[in-house]
Amino acid sequence: MKEKRVFFCSACGNETARWQGQCPACGAWNTLTEAPAAPKAAVAARPVRRAMPKRLRELDASEEVRFSTGVRELDRVLGGGAVRGSIVLFGGAPGIGKSTLLLQACGRMQGNEKILYVTGEESEHQLRMRAERLGVDRDEVYVLAGTDINDVIAAIEELGPDIVIMDSIQTVYDPSLNTAPGSVGQVKQCAMEIMQLAKSTGFTAFVVGHVNKEGAIAGPKVLEHMVDCVLIFEGDGSHTYRILRAEKNRFGSTNEIGVFEMVREGLREVPNPSEVLLAGRPVGVPGTCVACVMEGTRPILAEVQALVTPTGFSSPRRTSNGFDYNRLYLLLAVLEKRGGMNVNSCDAYMNVVGGLNLDEPAADLAACLAIASSFRDTPLPDKLSAVGEVGLTGEIRSVQAIDQRLAEIARLGFAQCVVPSRTRGELKAPAGLELIYVKTLREAVEKTL
Repeated sequence: MKEKRVFFCSACGNETARWQGQCPACGAWNTLTEAPAAPKAAVAARPVRRAMPKRLRELDASEEVRFSTGVRELDRVLGGGAVRGSIVLFGGAPGIGKSTLLLQACGRMQGNEKILYVTGEESEHQLRMRAERLGVDRDEVYVLAGTDINDVIAAIEELGPDIVIMDSIQTVYDPSLNTAPGSVGQVKQCAMEIMQLAKSTGFTAFVVGHVNKEGAIAGPKVLEHMVDCVLIFEGDGSHTYRILRAEKNRFGSTNEIGVFEMVREGLREVPNPSEVLLAGRPVGVPGTCVACVMEGTRPILAEVQALVTPTGFSSPRRTSNGFDYNRLYLLLAVLEKRGGMNVNSCDAYMNVVGGLNLDEPAADLAACLAIASSFRDTPLPDKLSAVGEVGLTGEIRSVQAIDQRLAEIARLGFAQCVVPSRTRGELKAPAGLELIYVKTLREAVEKTL
């Protein structure tokens, strides 16, 4: 008998009988993959209903129970610590440090938490060698090297752990499904079983997920909807710094970030990212300016570098690293029209030092001043920073939390800061910091260069 084949959408998990260019459910293009159809199970008798509906006012209103993971930067991103009975999905590029961070957390957790580490990608010997290198030696850490979801569930029911780490969800499979591990059906089924078990017994699950070439979590999109928190580890192999962000968090904010540095002993926390990102900043060099952005409740100073040179081609080149490419085009157009600079006939390159991605409009003014400094080949003052959004008419607009930004700028020893003029009278300059008020981009260039 010929095996029946169906097509699954890798974005939403929708099943269709034939291949199509566009998924009829979610509208994604080129996401249908062929796989064997799961066998239909025999129709069983309807189970006895156990859960009964309750009135809204009768539900338990007690706050969620949090505990510290032992890693302060991870606790910050999670919203103050992990929540009992929650599921956290870790995503990131291969080798970025997902398994390293979770294994380090196993060794740093305080109390008597019983931890079950399920490894489907490493052997017991490999995991032991990595634990020794990271200095993890905790009695209440149990390791299960296996990929069968039935073995994992049996180990959880027998051991009764407080924390379960699955590395990774794409390697675990359910033998009742005739599909390969990592397929849409397998990922959905295994994640659903872990979620139901976690919610019923109260343990916290940390699940590692692979990413595709676009940087999104591999597998069906429904996986991200099922979990309580989605954390993404960002970084570049050429940089030692890693940034942990929350794309979804049911128990906290998604604006906080955690900063780590990859060293020989594993991941080291960076409690003060501004000092690290500004270390080694050149002095008296054109094309550099310091911006202050807010990552959640934390102000971070970053160095924005720009290089503007006359082009040798009919179409000038534009390249940006750590800064939005389309935003760079917009700022160059404003400088050309409102700033009186002929930058459209020049190649423009922009880079944010340290691998940080600046996606906040508050960095616009610093980026424009860096471009203007490189265009005029005149350095900005070494102790100058800039905060403000640039509009299409060349006006400088105010940004949120400017008091916190100025306090961080003054703490790191800066003497001057360019700010929007509309904040005059509303701000109290920190001790030792001079505020330069500007209305337009042209005025900002004239007062600083």
